[in-house]
Amino acid sequence: MQIFKHPDYDFLRWRIHALAVSWAIILAGLFAIWTKGIPKGVEFAGGTVVIERFEQPITVQAVREALDKNYVEGGQNTVVQSYGDPSLQMVMIRVPHVGAESGTSLSTTAKLVEDALQKGGIGTFHREGAEIVSATVGRELTSKGLWATVLSLIGILAYLAFRFQFSFGVGAVVATIHDLLITLAFLAFFRYDMTLNVIAAILTMTGYSTNDTIVIFDRIRENLRSMRRDSLPHVINVSVNQTLNRTIITSGTALLTALALFFFGGEVLHGFAFTMVVGIITGTYSSVFIAAAIVSFWRGNAPTRAAAHAPAAPAPSAPQQPARKAKPQRKAKAS
Repeated sequence: MQIFKHPDYDFLRWRIHALAVSWAIILAGLFAIWTKGIPKGVEFAGGTVVIERFEQPITVQAVREALDKNYVEGGQNTVVQSYGDPSLQMVMIRVPHVGAESGTSLSTTAKLVEDALQKGGIGTFHREGAEIVSATVGRELTSKGLWATVLSLIGILAYLAFRFQFSFGVGAVVATIHDLLITLAFLAFFRYDMTLNVIAAILTMTGYSTNDTIVIFDRIRENLRSMRRDSLPHVINVSVNQTLNRTIITSGTALLTALALFFFGGEVLHGFAFTMVVGIITGTYSSVFIAAAIVSFWRGNAPTRAAAHAPAAPAPSAPQQPARKAKPQRKAKAS
């Protein structure tokens, strides 16, 4: 399937603009994380989650006010948000403080939340579910998630440095870090909780982006052998154009799947699907603009290494003129 017929786009022409846009998003995301932070799911923050279903229309604000007035342990740190289909009138209440990790503690915390709601007189409700995670488990999960990300980046750098060249490995790692920062920025912008599902989506997106980058790098390596006299930016542009159809088809298919999960997968998969959508878009973008741009910055605009060390071709020699036959000398006449 051919989407583009003989594409000939100068992608590296826009590398400075692409880096500027990326830096703007990353800095805005870091500012949002510094000021507001990224909401942590109960797996990382620790706490008790109680899901209540009301038999009449209810607002998050009314539940919030009832808990603020009547639930002493949670105080202002209790998080309240809508859950699932709005027509089901369900509310998720996350209490950050928990006791021992036992079924009794879970029942006690959930009962205290329900007592506070009843004292607030906000209507009839019943419990749909509850779970508990201690702060110790949350810190352990956070540590393991960070280590998994760092080790994956080290593995990517080592593999590409061995398979290609060190500059290619640096380009892929920078592109991957770029994808992580952009994704975290959008999670902070849209206030999605950092849960295990989101971590799984981030790691999946990292592998997807790296695979897309390797496909482009592999084509660059092939073209370096056949285009030894061309500059590296020209070789990179040709390689990206040659893989453009494959990139668009693969990314488009994966994006449609992630969008289907986002719109039809339910509340539980919203964070996972949103992270995948952002990761697929930014991963494709970084493979084309960021990774290749880093390689071009690293190695400059000179001809490729093979061309630089290639022996100079001998200058063409002038065609030799055929030797003229000497004219026979006439014998002098005898006088």
